[in-house]
Amino acid sequence: MPIQILMPALSPTMEDGTLAKWLVKEGDSVAPGDVIAEIETDKATMEVEAVEEGTIGKILIGEGTEHVAVNKPIAVLLEEGEGVDALAGMETQAAPPPAAPEAPQEPVSAPVSEPASQAEAGASAEEAAPSPAQGPKANGQAGRVFASPLAKRIANENNIDIAAVQGSGPHGRVVKRDVEQALTEGLSPAPAQEPPAAHAGQVMPAATAAKAVPAMSDDAILALYEKGTYDVIPHDNMRRIIAERLTVAKSTIPHFYLSIDCKLDALVAARKRLNEMSPADGPNAFRISVNDMIIKAMAMALQKVPAANATWTEEGILRHRSSDIGVAVAIDGGLFTPVVRHAEVKSLSEISNEMKDLAERARNRRLAPHEYQGGTTAISNLGMMGIKSFDAVINPPHATILAIGAGERRPVIVGSEINIATVMSCSLSCDHRVVDGALGAELLDAFRGFIEEPVTMLV
Repeated sequence: MPIQILMPALSPTMEDGTLAKWLVKEGDSVAPGDVIAEIETDKATMEVEAVEEGTIGKILIGEGTEHVAVNKPIAVLLEEGEGVDALAGMETQAAPPPAAPEAPQEPVSAPVSEPASQAEAGASAEEAAPSPAQGPKANGQAGRVFASPLAKRIANENNIDIAAVQGSGPHGRVVKRDVEQALTEGLSPAPAQEPPAAHAGQVMPAATAAKAVPAMSDDAILALYEKGTYDVIPHDNMRRIIAERLTVAKSTIPHFYLSIDCKLDALVAARKRLNEMSPADGPNAFRISVNDMIIKAMAMALQKVPAANATWTEEGILRHRSSDIGVAVAIDGGLFTPVVRHAEVKSLSEISNEMKDLAERARNRRLAPHEYQGGTTAISNLGMMGIKSFDAVINPPHATILAIGAGERRPVIVGSEINIATVMSCSLSCDHRVVDGALGAELLDAFRGFIEEPVTMLV
């Protein structure tokens, strides 16, 4: 019997992706382990391997197709002895819908790593928005509205009552094209609803807080500008996810900021001596950067102040044993935050070589999900771009992020004398639910100690 090849879930949080490229064609024979396609998620391009032996009988999803839901059939594999006549009806068979994920242990404001949220889906998981008193809907579901998250978001942004939209997706699900057609036809606006009021001492859920102040619709924004004076650049998956996640982070995490100046002269001198000791080439060669030493210093500081190496959940605070440091890497159209795991026990040369590999693959969008998900804190360094100081937005589920400014020559007072030193400004953004002011100050003081006396990182 022909075997359906389904859209794989390349990470625990993936709900859809883009079928970027087929590496086989109809009629090709494949064996387990053969790479047959490339799939793009919001962050990375991953290879898909065949898990059965057979012949590619039919490709169902073309190259470049976006928002292909997890578990959706993308091709059909013929087993030995089967011909194309066995494909009759296979193109129209839909895969069973993926099982509903269990409720996450973390709160909405702290999803897992590159945070897992429904913002990450394009047009995949079915959602119910029922009211027991509602009758049959336009999409044929009694008391329920099945719609993709993307369709719901577009409807919400344009004040469209999604219950009145006729769905053309599987089982009457409302998908993006249905909402766009409703916009063209001028569907009636959704009825206004008052958000639930929060009781004294009660924190509003993230979704409620985010909707408490409605954003301007696209039509309202475009009306402010004369036509022909702008170009519309469509959002890619990465930019859309960054926008949605950081909106949730900023609206649900109580940020506060602490700043400190660190003298870099001893660190710069130590770095120079270490690099002079490196072989010219070969597997043991290295070239340590200031950023590598910052990663190590932050990892050591978290070990010295373990209460700050934590994550908030509704059940309790997660106290992490190792220092897994995420490092922001800028790429065209967005950024990755690859994670250096167990940085507290790695040498500076190990951290340096690992970061070079991670950064290179990040820029080529070749990181696997486990390489940029998780982590216990993050570092964002804009010093090489000449930025003196800035405050970074916490990346859930982290409770802190360290913003690094440029090292510059400044006058400093030592005793009764004025000296010149290389000084770097750092700002720590803290989640006040986990890290209080005194704890954040203790962490920054430990970090500064390792930066200003770099030999202490080696003992």
